[in-house]
Amino acid sequence: MQVVFTRRAVGQLARLHRYIADRASEAVADGYVGRLVAYCERFDMFPERGMKRDDILSGLRLVGFERRATVAFTVEAERVVIEGVFYGGQDLRRRIAPRRR
Repeated sequence: MQVVFTRRAVGQLARLHRYIADRASEAVADGYVGRLVAYCERFDMFPERGMKRDDILSGLRLVGFERRATVAFTVEAERVVIEGVFYGGQDLRRRIAPRRR
């Protein structure tokens, strides 16, 4: 099974990196975002994890990462799609729909 990131998720990761780098350092941002991406890339081994949130988007699942970020993803036949990465309590319902790739 393949793990893919939507354009939205890639953009969110880039913004998160800038946010952390501005407040801490480039090295801290590299480490955090690197761990987050590596965590997501392991979803291929156990894709049916997390809490189902069909009320937000059909097939959507949510998992937390290091108590500060939430990863939103869907599971398709041959791939796991990372729909978004939300940091620090962002409003998922407002930000995840409509779904665009």
